[in-house]
Amino acid sequence: MKRILLMLAFVGTFAFQGCTVKDEIQVNNLAEVFEVTTSFSAANNYSRIITLNPPIYSSDMVLVYRLFDVINGEDVWRTLPQTVYLLQGELDYNFDFTRNDINIFLDSDFDLTTLGSTWTQSQVFRVVIIPGYLSNRNSSTIDFSNYNEVVKRYNITESQIKTIKN
Repeated sequence: MKRILLMLAFVGTFAFQGCTVKDEIQVNNLAEVFEVTTSFSAANNYSRIITLNPPIYSSDMVLVYRLFDVINGEDVWRTLPQTVYLLQGELDYNFDFTRNDINIFLDSDFDLTTLGSTWTQSQVFRVVIIPGYLSNRNSSTIDFSNYNEVVKRYNITESQIKTIKN
């Protein structure tokens, strides 16, 4: 009996020798990115609703970035919420979301009708939806405020970005 147990232990040691745990999880295009260009005005209550069809899961992570600038042909994305300090006061680009929609909106401590078109017209946003089962894996190593790092981590290419029309 001892021989059989010893032999099983010996065989088991070599049989499981080839099993390894991979530290880095490879993510293949499971996250989604949508781009939307919108203008804010009193007519739309300085907000833009994006309907999610199909709805997302309640565990999914939603990130929204605003195109802040283009420097030497490179887009500069800033994560929302984003505060801009103007002569009139504080302007905030912000968002909220449910399983069914995302609301991107402006908020301020002054009358938004005094805003110039630079801050309200043709604003470009990118919405990143990360499935909940991915958002918890190694998320401490990702700087979610860095759009380029997020799309690199989730293997998202420019050709995969879907444009949402008005």
